[in-house]
Amino acid sequence: MSRMGDVLAGLHAAWEFESDSVLIRYERGIRTPKLFQALGERRVPLEAIAGVTLTRGKRGTVVLRVEPRPGADPLLEAAAGQLKENVDPYRLVLPAEREVLAEYYADELRGLLTESGPADRFLVKAPEGPLSFKAYDGKATFDGRTVNFRWFWTGASSAKWKAGDQSFSVGELNGVEWRSPEVFEGHLRLLSRDAGASGVQADQDPAAVVFGLGYGPVHESLPFAAAVLAAVRTSSPVAAVPAPRRDPADIAERIRHLGELHQAGLVTDEEFSVKKAELLAEL
Repeated sequence: MSRMGDVLAGLHAAWEFESDSVLIRYERGIRTPKLFQALGERRVPLEAIAGVTLTRGKRGTVVLRVEPRPGADPLLEAAAGQLKENVDPYRLVLPAEREVLAEYYADELRGLLTESGPADRFLVKAPEGPLSFKAYDGKATFDGRTVNFRWFWTGASSAKWKAGDQSFSVGELNGVEWRSPEVFEGHLRLLSRDAGASGVQADQDPAAVVFGLGYGPVHESLPFAAAVLAAVRTSSPVAAVPAPRRDPADIAERIRHLGELHQAGLVTDEEFSVKKAELLAEL
């Protein structure tokens, strides 16, 4: 750029143009999309950018957008095209009277781009852990190495209760499948290195948590999915981390709920006995 550190401020964000990257700082105002607030700021290396566009927006605005190379950003890889336009982290909306200035920056930026085509690795940093969010049927946590699903007795299916809480090392995983909570049957599914595509519904799959109204919102579940995906891509297969011993009160509550499923006929006598023994063994 002509002067390192030049800043172009727009709606919900400000872009700082540097010699090797664009630093995007998102506002934290009440009208700023929650996803932007969750991201805080993102540094986009020039090698991660394939192109730049400037188009007319709505209601007297123009939109400056950088086009990331496919595979350069774990957030967009996890989103798989499901993000709505108003929460696209690579759009900067400006008043129409700033079009000439925006065109200047777009031309300057285009002149510095040298890469195109798919990236062979993630070039934009993933959201940092530890991360967690509440889904409809459980709580998901990620510490950078292990994903844990802890089921809620009010929402988890009997299949998930039978399987018990789950722990997945990133070395066991091949990827993630995120389906937006803003569409029908939103969920986050962990894909195993050893298993093929799962035909099991997400609400029956112990490797998935399902979303619902107010559960697993985009600004919580998508950064989580992106962080897991980035960790998976940079890891090598390792043995699963043993689950820690549980709180006796938690075990007692789970046995009680298992008994309710048994009495309701959702769990057989054999399944009840086996699962009860497994729970007691965790004490």
